[in-house]
Amino acid sequence: MTQTLPSSATFADATWDDILPWYTELLERPLAPDDTESWLEDWSALEAALMEAHSRANVAYSCDTADADKEATFLRFSKDIGPLRNEQTVKLANRLLETGYSRDDMQTTLRRFQTDKDLFREENMPLEGELQQLNADYNKRTGGMQVEWDGKEIPLPRLAKYLLDPDRDIRERAFRLQFAPYIEQREGLADIFDRQLERRQKVARNAGFENYMEYTFQSKHRYDYTPDDCRSWHDAVAQTFVPAVGRRMERRKRQMGFDSLRPWDTGHDPEGREPLAPYDTVNQLNSTAQRIFGRVDPVFGDQFQTMIDEELLDLESRQGKRPGGFCTSFPASKRPFIFMNASGVERDVRTLLHEAGHAFHGFAAFDLPFVFQRHPGSEMAEVASMSMELLAAPSLHVSTGGYYNEDDYRRARVDHLEGILEIFPWVATVDAFQHWLYTSPDAADRDARDAYFRELWATFDPHADWSGLDAERAARWHKQLHLFLYPFYYIEYGIAQLGALQVWRNSVVDHSGAVKAYRSALALGGSRPLPELFDAAGARLIFDADSMGELVGLVESELESLEG
Repeated sequence: MTQTLPSSATFADATWDDILPWYTELLERPLAPDDTESWLEDWSALEAALMEAHSRANVAYSCDTADADKEATFLRFSKDIGPLRNEQTVKLANRLLETGYSRDDMQTTLRRFQTDKDLFREENMPLEGELQQLNADYNKRTGGMQVEWDGKEIPLPRLAKYLLDPDRDIRERAFRLQFAPYIEQREGLADIFDRQLERRQKVARNAGFENYMEYTFQSKHRYDYTPDDCRSWHDAVAQTFVPAVGRRMERRKRQMGFDSLRPWDTGHDPEGREPLAPYDTVNQLNSTAQRIFGRVDPVFGDQFQTMIDEELLDLESRQGKRPGGFCTSFPASKRPFIFMNASGVERDVRTLLHEAGHAFHGFAAFDLPFVFQRHPGSEMAEVASMSMELLAAPSLHVSTGGYYNEDDYRRARVDHLEGILEIFPWVATVDAFQHWLYTSPDAADRDARDAYFRELWATFDPHADWSGLDAERAARWHKQLHLFLYPFYYIEYGIAQLGALQVWRNSVVDHSGAVKAYRSALALGGSRPLPELFDAAGARLIFDADSMGELVGLVESELESLEG
């Protein structure tokens, strides 16, 4: 084996037998104090190349879940290579820790390495491989879901525009249809979750924890808040955001002249106007977004143009694509990639702004010397994306090169701010549900899971009438892919949205100063502790009702000005 640094192409078709010698060389290489930095650079380059090869396989499979070869490549990385690679990275981290190596911008990384060392158990490696297979099973099952609409088979994301239709009957039909495949496949999805739950709890017990929740708070490096903090957060949301959503729903009822709202009455325009159609083609979606990002900061406009030029975007919904949207990283190439399912609705614009925030975070953090320093954890990563939605909002008007005339601009802004209010009860529901899933013995019973979720969601969403929709309400959690694929990854959205609201509050007073602070925070990647990253962006972590209430007031005040 040569000492030439690998690229992602080196590992595109590699098996573990091809990869292991690279790790073995680093493990066996003499490591004197003066050599540590160059050794660390070589390890970082290896990880970047492997991570990129894995990310490219994930993108290829996500874009075409029906392709057996792409599925096999993805599974080779996630199921076969991933757990073995984790074992080797722990060994290399241990070797670095044993040298006593220290560097100010690596302290957070070294702490994570120590945690990973403490959590590693060899007996968990096959379990992690099995979990990756189960995750792929969920993706395959949901990625192939289609429904019939007016005689044509369409993927579920294409129902989005019908959920916004002024015609109540059309909305109801689309609402029920979006859940129909999940209801039909309820037993198969429950089988997948049964196996995931059992294996995750076993992973935790193998590592010496009572349950997977306690294990995950360590494995996710949540050093700055606890499960108790999360429960306080749920309570604070119930005191602040739930009543605020209730006030908006009461207004909606008055506008629509209804005594009560059904779930399909809560997302469309309450005045019966046609859904916003901000763009005709994906090319138009992209070119307009590029102008908007340039108005926030010219650097962002240039970076998004790079993504267009280098085809680092796959945005349009089509048959066989997995649901949802994400931004991933090609760390060896130092490029981000955005995946989503655009279908011509206003939400597509927000999704693109959101994922682009992640992309700009990636561009900024690529300048850090080691790949281990670049990811800050999901909380700060989501501050990057959610802040971009808010920072870009004033540039959505057509007069500034955006998508909307005056009336549509106000509608889009109101929809966005209402969505911010509404996301908090949903985040609280999902996070509280996950706490229960991994701490209650009743969670092994699929019927008990559905019943508890319905009860919990009714607590945080008391405003809509779900009578006769028990199956749809239970299917809502089956539709939330995070619960299957990324356990305990959801509270981050709520924590981050509070951070983003603070960035936005700062921008109202001093836009250029807020953007400068935002960019400075992005450039830190994960090289500092979470509270310091928030502070760099001009924000702080919030878990209490008083602080939440202040931000609720900010949003409601802006809504009043837009609607006045």
